[in-house]
Parts: sequence; structure tokens; C-alpha cells
Amino acid sequence: MTGSRVVALGHYQPERVLTNAELATMVETNDEWIQSRVGIRERRIAAPDESVDEMAWRAADKAIANAGLDVTEIDYVIVATCTAIDRSPNIAARVAARLGLGNPAAIDLNTACSGFAYALATADQAIRAGAATKAVVIGVEKLSDWTDWTDRTTCVLIGDGAGAAVLVADDDQAGVGPVVWGSVPEMSDAVRIEGREGPFQQEGLSVFRWATTQLPKIAQQVCEKAGLKPEELGGVVLHQANLRIIEPLAKRLGATNAVVAKDVVESGNTSAASIPIALSKLVEKREIPSGAPVLLFGFGGGLSYAGQVIRCP
Repeated sequence: MTGSRVVALGHYQPERVLTNAELATMVETNDEWIQSRVGIRERRIAAPDESVDEMAWRAADKAIANAGLDVTEIDYVIVATCTAIDRSPNIAARVAARLGLGNPAAIDLNTACSGFAYALATADQAIRAGAATKAVVIGVEKLSDWTDWTDRTTCVLIGDGAGAAVLVADDDQAGVGPVVWGSVPEMSDAVRIEGREGPFQQEGLSVFRWATTQLPKIAQQVCEKAGLKPEELGGVVLHQANLRIIEPLAKRLGATNAVVAKDVVESGNTSAASIPIALSKLVEKREIPSGAPVLLFGFGGGLSYAGQVIRCP
């Protein structure tokens, strides 16, 4: 049975940097309050005319170039997002058009902050089933379109951007490990964007409590499915929701030798884009050795979660 592996990554973030100091002029908050609670110093905000599909295309184009592939070789495009404005065409179709692809399968997937891990697992399974050979998997969000900038409990969190991975068929079954995914239906309203205009809302304390108490054992299950002990991990890339969740989880998991992604500090919470952006930066800086096992784990709206171990490109 064919497996798959991630051969390259790419990311894109808007030019505009929104600092905590600037936010303090917009809403009642300050740098100390934000950093002490979520660890964020700054975030990137897209321009009004900078669309979700444009950011997704830029990240995907970079990932494909980094993979050394011709765009015509891509036969599957999957986009994880919860901030698309239009219902049709989907973001994946628009990205395929911008890239100049041939006749790829093109789908969108919405599980909010766990979206990239879900999309990666879905692409891996398509390749294993013989339905695709080379896929581009994208996480992208423009949360600034759906934010109430007078609500300090949410506006201090969000950021915009996109990250992408290129996945190819491979004989190595460990290139992308088995996914552990699920949801908590009774908490389905804990993170939400409802109606045509939103805004983004969440029960922050409930999510924090769930994440800090339940995630360590689920992350342990991901490692077990991959046939690894946490101390063997070379990297840990969690959904970049809150530094106060990321640091304790990595410690409780026992990933003592892993590089832990902390991109939330400079990018904020970019939902489905957070894992691929953070991983792309670590790979770009060669902070994780090629071939090292990396735990990816996303959680959020729904309340959905998903994780897998991949080999670092």
C-alpha cells in the first residue's frame, strides 16, 4: 500500500503588522494584559482587498516551488478554511485557477482551527487509495473580516495568513502517520462564527480548560499510533491558539527533545493556517532536522480536533 510524505512547505503573511500597542489605542487593553494571558506580541492583518484565495495561492505557489515540481503535476488541491466569503466557487477551485493547474480535484474543508490536520489526513488517505499522486494542502484564514474590534477578549487573538504543504505518494508508511481525530459535540458552540457577518466568538475559558486537560492524552494517542514515544519527537507544532496552552501541553506530553513551535507570539491565532505557517517557518530556518518526526495537532471550532506525526521535509 502506498503511503505519502510531505516534501515541501510554504507560507504567506500580509505585510501589515498589528502590535499590542496599536491595539491598545483601539480597545481597552495593553501589552502586559495580552502577553500574560495568551503570549501574543503582534499579528499580521490582511489588507481589505487581500482575499482568502489570494493568500492561499501565494502559500501554495511557494510550497510547490520549494518542492521543485511543475504545477501541472498537482492533481489534488484541498483548502482548510472557515473564513471564505463566497459559497461557490470554493477557495480550492480559485487557487487551482490562479496556479494554472490542469484538472485537479479541488475541495474545501471546514473544521476551523483543526482544519489543516484534517486536510492533511484527507489528502494522505486519497493518495493511499490511489485517487491522487501529488497534493497541495492549504490552511488559510482571514479572521480580520469576522472580528469585532471592540471585543478585547477576541480581537487581541486573531491574525491572517496562509500555509501550505506539498504531499506526494511514497513507499514510506511513516511519512505521514495515522490520524487521530474526533470532536466534542457538547462543546460545538464553544468557538463560532455564525450568520453572514459573524463575528468570531468563543467561550475562551471552556476551550482553555478542555485543551489543558484533554489534549495531552489525545496527543499521546497520536504518538502511539505512529509507533513513537514523545521523547523521540523532533518537533511539536500545535494549533497556535495560546502560548499558555502550547507550553504546558508540550511539557506534559514529555516531548523533551522536541523543538516546540511558538509562532503565536508573532502571528497570533490564524486558525486553520496556524500549523502550516508555524511548521513552514521552522523548516525554512532548518530548526528541525529533515526526516525527524514532528507532531501536528489542531483543535478548535466544532469542537473538533485532529493530529498526526509526519516526517519533516
